[in-house]
Amino acid sequence: MKLKSLELVGFKSFAKKSELNFTAPITAIVGPNGSGKSNVAEAFRFVLGEQSFKSMRGKRGEDLIWNGTAKLPRQNRAAVKLIFDNSQKLLNIDFDEAILERVVHRDGVNEYSVNSSQVRLRDILELLAGAHIGPSGHHIISQGEADRVLNANMKERRLMIEDALGLKIYHYKKQESERKLEKTNENIKSVESLRREIAPHLKFLKKQVEKIARAAELRAKLVALYHEYFRRESVYINRERAELAEEKKLPSEELKKTEHDLARARQVLENSQGADKQSRELLTIEEQLRTLRARKDELFRDLGQLEGELSAEKRLFQRLELEEKNEKHRTIAWREVEKLAKEIEEQTILEKIKELVANFLTLHRQTRDGTILQEAGRAIEKIGKEKTSREEALKKETVNEEKLLAKSAELKVIMEKEKDENRAAEREVFRLMVAQNEMLGKLQMLRSREEKLRANEEEYKRELSEATAIAGVEAIHYEEIKDEVARAQLANELHQEQTERRRELEKIKIRIEEMGAGGGGDIIKEHQEAGERDAFLEREITDLEKTSQSLGELVTELDEKLMAEFKTGVEKINAEFQKYFAMMFGGGEASIEVICEKKRKRAELGEEAGLFDEPSGVAGLLAEAAEEKGEEGIDIRVNLPRKRIKGLDMLSGGERALTSIALIFAVSQVNPPPFIILDETDAALDEANSRKYGDIIEELAKKSQLILITHNRETMSRADVLYGVTMGVDGVSKLLSIQFAEALEVTK
Repeated sequence: MKLKSLELVGFKSFAKKSELNFTAPITAIVGPNGSGKSNVAEAFRFVLGEQSFKSMRGKRGEDLIWNGTAKLPRQNRAAVKLIFDNSQKLLNIDFDEAILERVVHRDGVNEYSVNSSQVRLRDILELLAGAHIGPSGHHIISQGEADRVLNANMKERRLMIEDALGLKIYHYKKQESERKLEKTNENIKSVESLRREIAPHLKFLKKQVEKIARAAELRAKLVALYHEYFRRESVYINRERAELAEEKKLPSEELKKTEHDLARARQVLENSQGADKQSRELLTIEEQLRTLRARKDELFRDLGQLEGELSAEKRLFQRLELEEKNEKHRTIAWREVEKLAKEIEEQTILEKIKELVANFLTLHRQTRDGTILQEAGRAIEKIGKEKTSREEALKKETVNEEKLLAKSAELKVIMEKEKDENRAAEREVFRLMVAQNEMLGKLQMLRSREEKLRANEEEYKRELSEATAIAGVEAIHYEEIKDEVARAQLANELHQEQTERRRELEKIKIRIEEMGAGGGGDIIKEHQEAGERDAFLEREITDLEKTSQSLGELVTELDEKLMAEFKTGVEKINAEFQKYFAMMFGGGEASIEVICEKKRKRAELGEEAGLFDEPSGVAGLLAEAAEEKGEEGIDIRVNLPRKRIKGLDMLSGGERALTSIALIFAVSQVNPPPFIILDETDAALDEANSRKYGDIIEELAKKSQLILITHNRETMSRADVLYGVTMGVDGVSKLLSIQFAEALEVTK
């Protein structure tokens, strides 16, 4: 994989679009101080995903954006694009050319893309890790960081060595595996928590289902008992209905015959009721006789009174005649008349007689006047007529009385004759009525049984409905007994046993009701769903535990692989380190050793290097994650020729630079990155060491592209392409490229 070009727009001092093409193994970037050379190295860090703004000489995202000058306004975004030749597919994408781009906005928002497709920072880091590239590490050495490997603590050195050996991918995988393991363990806890949450409800549902199962057993028992009960009850009802129909037949026929005979006997008796009519007629006649005789007595009294009146009138008339003949009679004393009137009153003569007496007195007074005699004659005539009328009426009543007496005698004879006939008819009617009452009594008993049977049938229907409601329609779908012998046997069975069955049915119904197994279908469905949910969660836990185990094994495997490759890499680095160290110092010894740091707290680790002030990538995450335990680190041991030292602190500035360069080049040789960026790492070298430095970079260029930011002429002479960086009065960095051969021609 080769680096093709770098494009900057609005990044720091590169306000305008600038592009660097990397067509040679070694490219040198030169220019005066402050022209923006180091911004190129920081652009590489930026586009490769660096998150520490401090390592890019800034505090926040907008510090990386062109901030403007009096002649050129500021921009709102900075973009850096890096293009690789990916024909060897070292980057895991299906493109022959890989274009990585990062954009930062003034609000701090970052955007990442690969071949114009937006991706996450993690995607960028993982993609580059597969090609042993990162935002920081041995392949990008910024200005003033040449000896950072010497200044780093042992843990940081180990991370830097691992990064240089291309072991970062294992850290990513391990980190991802541990993240997945942690997530899996969290999921296990979550699923276990869910199981614990549903366990009480599932337990409750299980009890409910068991209760429903017991209720189902009781219901099955109830259905079987209902079948036995209804089978027998139907036999009892049918038998009772048949017996009643049979028993009603004879009494009904006898009652019909008796009622017919009774009607006929009553007709005979009714026909013989003439005696009663005759008795009533006889009574009527006797009443008529009493009335007639009363009238006769009254007529007799009237005749007697009339005869008395007539005699009185006649005597009066005679007296009056005598008075006329003999005036002396007129002198009859008034006392005698009054005496006569008193006697008449005392003898209780009717008012008529009083009237006659009054008339007489008047006549007497009138006779004195000469007019009373004629009146007396007319009175006698009138009384005679009345007497004659009373006598004729009396004769008539006498004739009627004789007729009534004759008819009465005749009726008495007839009545005596019919009396015997009536007694026989009455006895027959009484006998038939007794027989009728007996038949009615029997029929009434049968009707009572029918009413009871009807009530039993209604109860039977109600029980069928109740059974359907409680146990379902199957409870009433019983097999009827068709065999006559079996039906007869059931019919002869004591009904007390059926009563016992009914009691047993009631007991079972009460037990089912007490169990409250309503909504069984929903509960069973809910229990099934909850059980399936629990089983699913159990399987999830099993799968998650397997996954956790697999991830744990993978983490262990990655650790083992990391340790093995790290050990092998350290051995290779030691060989190269010794070689480059001897080249730089003309002899001596140098090595790196894996040691275990003493147990110390994270807070005691400190901030010893600027690169790790804001941890980025795996290195920073692992540096921050240091815990109280023994950790393996890298210690550097050197032995200079002709000089005895006890530690790195005793090295001079130049010696430290040469040692750092030797170690960096050694690491690069063991696992060559696609490119290496060196920002003024040769600044502290003298001419002799610069030549050695130049020799080494030419050797490194055989395996990696080199981008050198330098002021060193010796270093420049080893480059194939030179980029000059200048800054005009507008403060904008500008690029000028030239082939080194052309530059030599110009200098000549």
